[in-house]
Amino acid sequence: MSMSITWLLHLLVLFSFVPTFCSVSTRHLLSKPLIGDDGRIYVCSDKTFLAFETNGTIAWFIHVDYKCNVSMAPVHGGHGKIYLVAENRLLKIDYRNIGISEPTVEVFFGPGPGQKAEAEIIGLTVSTLSSTVFINIKNRGLFAYLSRGRLLWSLGAMLYQFGYRQGCRKNNTDCHFASVPVLDQCEASIYVANTEGELYCLSVRGRDFRWIQDFSSLDKSFTITPGNNGHLYVTVPTRALVVALDVFSGNILWQGSVGPLSKIDCAPVVDSNGWISIGSLDGFLYSFSPTGILKKFSRKNTENSIVQVGPFLDCSGFAVYSSQIEMEGKVSHSIGEYTIVSAIRPKVAIFTMLVPATGSIYWSEEYPGQRSTLLSKSDLSQFVVNEEILLTFLAASKVDTPLQCRTTGQKLASSCSQARNKLVNIYSGNERTIEFFLLFESFLLVLLIGLVRFCCTFWAKKKLQDQGLGGFLDKRCSLQLQKKALAKTISELEKKAAEESVDNEVFQKLGDIVRKKEIIERKLSTTYSLGRDRTNSKSKSMLPLQIGKPKSYSFQGTKKQKLKMIHTLSDTSSDSSTEEETNMFEVIDSSAKDKGKTPMVEVASNSSNDEYFTNPLDVT
Repeated sequence: MSMSITWLLHLLVLFSFVPTFCSVSTRHLLSKPLIGDDGRIYVCSDKTFLAFETNGTIAWFIHVDYKCNVSMAPVHGGHGKIYLVAENRLLKIDYRNIGISEPTVEVFFGPGPGQKAEAEIIGLTVSTLSSTVFINIKNRGLFAYLSRGRLLWSLGAMLYQFGYRQGCRKNNTDCHFASVPVLDQCEASIYVANTEGELYCLSVRGRDFRWIQDFSSLDKSFTITPGNNGHLYVTVPTRALVVALDVFSGNILWQGSVGPLSKIDCAPVVDSNGWISIGSLDGFLYSFSPTGILKKFSRKNTENSIVQVGPFLDCSGFAVYSSQIEMEGKVSHSIGEYTIVSAIRPKVAIFTMLVPATGSIYWSEEYPGQRSTLLSKSDLSQFVVNEEILLTFLAASKVDTPLQCRTTGQKLASSCSQARNKLVNIYSGNERTIEFFLLFESFLLVLLIGLVRFCCTFWAKKKLQDQGLGGFLDKRCSLQLQKKALAKTISELEKKAAEESVDNEVFQKLGDIVRKKEIIERKLSTTYSLGRDRTNSKSKSMLPLQIGKPKSYSFQGTKKQKLKMIHTLSDTSSDSSTEEETNMFEVIDSSAKDKGKTPMVEVASNSSNDEYFTNPLDVT
């Protein structure tokens, strides 16, 4: 690896930029600032929590019982709530309760008054959409709490799942989460790093790791910045590298080198266009596009200039505010992989508002200037103001530019729309195999649809609902056995009539058996079928009409006479209705075929046993 991309900052900046209007003797130090959704700036000083207007006046302040941690900025919790770390306790401040009887400050996490806090809070993040607070406790793990205070889940740096250990691959004895957790609002993911240089991605709703990426080959300390655009950015100060990751897989998309960085916890910002920007001690503002294209910006000669504070987003989300300080002298030299930057006595500071995507500069002002002079006459003059505080007030103020301010939801909608889900091809192999597989899937789908339709039709049958499944199947089985027995009897009678002369009782019995068999067949095909119930909606005919193809039975008697019985069913409205039939018998003498046909005798009969019946074979 070349020396140009292996920067290691050994010495940071040897000065602290403090404007001349600040009274250092008052010793009122301010914590890292937070720009709220209402445009106000929230900071903490000692045991006082303050809200400033953009012109530097104090909007309101409240007293807290614990000394706040000035190295941690307050965190916006949504719905008028702000979370603040003070003496290793997490305080929840609801400024909507100011002036009413409801408590304004309460201990959200940690011991009560008079008790010593043993757990060290490394950092926290809040999901306003799910009303969940995520707290990283040193040597304990990551804890998820609802805003009401109920614990949802907790998770350590090592997780045993399916017999395998996830996380802390190189060291499982002294490995824990060591970074401030950050939240990707678009993907609902949390990112946190451990002491061994491993980066974790997990869901806000679960305890499983989505992926783990090992950056120990670069360094064990790095800064995590969510892009809210499908990218996650990792800044490695010791290598002066910015690495872009894919949030879905954790794979590295691209990486770019920047100049030496001022501190180990320096954090870049990502605008709504997807550009990530970070300042460097070489005097440039580095900006990378979502695809890794680099742009460098500078308003002064970079030979004696530095950028030691990260940029801030303006209220539109498209532009950033940056500060470049011109020094009386600056010396940079390298020792091996180390780069040492020394600078003394700042001369002038230049504050600039620009859009990295286009390079357009909308506003620029030197310090001291008009805006800084107004701040020096406000309540802010009672506190020690460093470059970061001053840049925050400038970013929160609405500069007269064409860029319109937008809400947090509008900014997220703009940046989240840039994320594009990649189409992953889950099939591998030749195309013919894939086609057969898709065809097989289609066949299974059609079969499943048919089975569902059959089940819905079958369970809707009236007999099945009345008798139950067991009774229905028993009745169907009984009807099938009766049908087989009747078919066997009919076959025997036909054979008997064909072989010998029979009387009228045999034919009458044959007709009755045929009718019974047809009734059973009709039941098996309608009410006791496996399909839908079918009812005959046609009205019963007044005349014996022949409907459908008639059935006939032919056999030959012993006197070489051919008997043909034509059997036709009449219309039937129900299973219990009386069967009306017309039996037609033809007697044809085989010896009279050449002389012409013998006249056919037609006899009509019904199901009554008392009906007079004439044997057509009786020719005497």
